[in-house]
Amino acid sequence: MENELVSSETIKPSSPTPSHLRIYPLSFIDNMFVFNIPLLFFYNPNESSDQNSKISQLKKSLSHVLSKYYIFAGRLKDKINIECNDQGVSFLVTKIKNKLSNILKHSEEKMLNPLFADGLQWKEGYPSEALVAIQINCFECGGMAISICMYHKCGDASTLINFMKEWAIISQKLEEENGEELLISPFPLLEGGASIFPQKNLPVFPESLHKRQKNVVCKRFAFQPSVIKFLKELASSSSVLHPSRVLVVKAWIYKHVVSSMGLNFKTSPFLMAVDLRKRMIPPLSEKCVGNIIWMSSMLADKEEMELKDVVCKIKEGLSEFCDVYPKLFGGNDCSLLYEFINKAINLKSKKKDGVGFSSWCNFPIYDVDFGWGKPTWVTTCGCSWKNLIFLMDRKDGKGIDAIVNLEENHMTKFEHEYVELLRCASPKVVTNSWIATSDCS
Repeated sequence: MENELVSSETIKPSSPTPSHLRIYPLSFIDNMFVFNIPLLFFYNPNESSDQNSKISQLKKSLSHVLSKYYIFAGRLKDKINIECNDQGVSFLVTKIKNKLSNILKHSEEKMLNPLFADGLQWKEGYPSEALVAIQINCFECGGMAISICMYHKCGDASTLINFMKEWAIISQKLEEENGEELLISPFPLLEGGASIFPQKNLPVFPESLHKRQKNVVCKRFAFQPSVIKFLKELASSSSVLHPSRVLVVKAWIYKHVVSSMGLNFKTSPFLMAVDLRKRMIPPLSEKCVGNIIWMSSMLADKEEMELKDVVCKIKEGLSEFCDVYPKLFGGNDCSLLYEFINKAINLKSKKKDGVGFSSWCNFPIYDVDFGWGKPTWVTTCGCSWKNLIFLMDRKDGKGIDAIVNLEENHMTKFEHEYVELLRCASPKVVTNSWIATSDCS
């Protein structure tokens, strides 16, 4: 795939950040992250306007939304603060000498990676410049792909998706108002960062660094509604009568990744990023910026389990997590909080062969409509961190795409298990199953 860089510029907020919001203190959770989160939106050709008009509209609406998400336009002042100095975000435009349909048919990482700015996807380290980089990719058929990489200290996946949705809403409003200026207010200081999880007397905890593996490959696995229905039937029990689609997919993947690695449930823990917004007491707004997440873990006392037992253990682990951490994070006992955080960090460092999940399901990713229709596909890209799985909704809202990162020999075994699942659940689907592969090294 040939792509040509057309332009590269910096987009700044449409109005200056107030002086009392110039310094944005990060939370003790924000401080732990030092890599970029990538997200990619594909849009079919639309006759309402040409690509140049769309790009102009995107720039203007981006400038407006940055006045609200003013921390995105800032720069790191130090490890625990962002200076909201309105320096702006990177905005690149490329022309792709290919059709959008070809990319969607061949969605390997080698095809997706050039659609991101400057190779920032999952890149670790401290950015010297912009905290957010956006690339607008224009296909020769008229279709577009919008990629964004956000430095994780600014927020989690929920923060990023809310930003994209608000950017799209403002874009539509600008079009409706025929270019009339919009008055965009910045977030109140109490909407994120240290205002929710203050550093207080806690030490700055170790940053989450991942050792990159050269033999890690990434593949996408499509769990169609028929397959999920089959898994629900297998996973239902008197303890969990109606397991959710996300729960059964997580449980099945965990069970078979552990098996593919030649390990067992007593030595390979289940790890999952949990959104705390709705679980805090009282609940927080879903639009809170920052990293409002923590890692839940489950380590079974049996070496082998059936799928329904794995579902029960994961659900029990989440319930126990929700009984402790939201109350703990909302309290004032720093010593107890310090003890729990250290315990979690120590667990993570000792269990090197855990299986980690980050579910982006049930987020409004397909509502990001800039005025020329909803995206035809939304995804992230693979990374070189082994045993890490991302779950995302398919466009129908019923199926799930799993982006699985495993060592190459383990992936071969896992793929065999997936094909067997398709044969059992829906034999007609096997020949049409979507498995995209790439070497992520």
